[in-house]
Amino acid sequence: MSDAIYKIPPAVNEPVYSYAPGSPERVALEAELVRQGSEVVEIPCVIGGEHVFTGNTVDVLNPCDHQQVLAKVHMAGPDEVKAAIKASLDAKKTWAAMPWEHRVAIFLKAADLLAGPHRARINAATMLGQAKTAHQSEIDAVAELCDFWRFNASYMQDIYAEQPPVSPAGIWNRLDHRPLDGFVFAVTPFNFSSIVLNLASAPAMVGNTVVLKPSPTSMASVWKLYQILEEAGLPAGVINLVNGHGADVGDIVLADPDLGGIHFTGSTATFQHMWKTVGMNITNYRQYPRLVGETGGKDFILAHASADAKAVAVAILRGAFEFNGQKCSAASRMYVPSNIWGDVKEHVLRELAKFKQGDVRDFSNMVSAVIDERAYKKISNYLAIAHETAEVLAGGGGSMDKGYYIEPTVVQVSDPKHKLMREEIFGPVATVYVYDPEDFDQVLAHVDDHEYALTGAFFAQDRHAIVKASEALRFAAGNFYINDKPTGAVVGQQPFGGGRASGTNDKAGSPLNLLRWISPRTIKENFVPPHDWRYPFLG
Repeated sequence: MSDAIYKIPPAVNEPVYSYAPGSPERVALEAELVRQGSEVVEIPCVIGGEHVFTGNTVDVLNPCDHQQVLAKVHMAGPDEVKAAIKASLDAKKTWAAMPWEHRVAIFLKAADLLAGPHRARINAATMLGQAKTAHQSEIDAVAELCDFWRFNASYMQDIYAEQPPVSPAGIWNRLDHRPLDGFVFAVTPFNFSSIVLNLASAPAMVGNTVVLKPSPTSMASVWKLYQILEEAGLPAGVINLVNGHGADVGDIVLADPDLGGIHFTGSTATFQHMWKTVGMNITNYRQYPRLVGETGGKDFILAHASADAKAVAVAILRGAFEFNGQKCSAASRMYVPSNIWGDVKEHVLRELAKFKQGDVRDFSNMVSAVIDERAYKKISNYLAIAHETAEVLAGGGGSMDKGYYIEPTVVQVSDPKHKLMREEIFGPVATVYVYDPEDFDQVLAHVDDHEYALTGAFFAQDRHAIVKASEALRFAAGNFYINDKPTGAVVGQQPFGGGRASGTNDKAGSPLNLLRWISPRTIKENFVPPHDWRYPFLG
């Protein structure tokens, strides 16, 4: 037992590798893509440190080639879910009592393992399983997750150092930063592997134990990332991996009296259903569960008459189409003034024609496939609406003969309240409303009048316009970008989250998120307690 007060290494953002032709990282990644493409991995549940193969499996397919099976995921049934809850509770006491520097050392080691010997392995799994390009995989599954683990460790140290500023003579006031009562339920999406691991590890880092339910379509990469945590020394039962479909796992977990919190990223409808279920069960819990969610988005780009047309065009090209529009922050609705629309349109259509689409193993492809058949059909329905009710300027088609390919699509509408401007599509569809520059105030109101409020971007060179839009759109986006695309938040620089139907805005990648998984206890110690009950005023 040491009496030292430790300081962890300073957190810095993980460098993003280029994967340029001939680079060492490119060579290693290409070899790993070949290796993983020749295997089918069996992925178990992990309950109390035991790998559980249930025999009830679903296939993980390569979205770029849906005939290729990458993995078989063993799905949990009621017995496995209940066992995972018990394992979390059984591990809670010893994990919470572990000195904080030893808890955090596990995640710092995991970050170094990910950034070093496992980098190519994780990137290959993410590319094959989620159809991410090398760059999109690198900034997600490697750089962002390393940043989450390192910056959260730094934030945790700062939080623990926060103590009452005043202790009068004879008194010592202290603050104990406890984990929550019960266990945390982490429910995660398919699109960002970093989010999956962070939703579980952020609560765990501050002493909670977790039942983690990932999306089955993300499991090719998530399983390999979980194995890194095992290699880093994560004790049994701290994060229990429960593979399954939503209701099969959620109905049991949400009914458990020891539920202490929910850490969620996914659809608005699912989170609202979970919130309602918690409300209905509120008298059955031993504590009020903490609910933290990042949900849907319909993210905007608004250009002012003074905006740089080429900058707006590039923001649309990158913001709407990187990772095939499957980011919760992806640019989806655009408001462009008529005085620059001609130049913006020309540049977007000219450059979009240069995009190559296909398998991510071909590094010349800018866009690839959407995640699965369900996503393909949903997006195709919106494309049908576009053809019937709007002007399709580019794209508008797709094919799932080999993979789930949707063409990058640009649509122009004449109504700012058009269905394509209101509903989350979660695909490579950019809808543009062109407005008269004289109507700027009205357009500001249209942008703000929306159920979602996750990310948004404003382009202008007129500083007065920037001031005006920043104030008018103060609650329209939790992450607001000026003269930049609305995607690409970086841990430690732009903590991520939004309000309204986009979530609870607890800012992943910041101290604000970690604080939700802490239940403080105030301690007052009186060194010289009074021996007389009388107060002076009684004299």
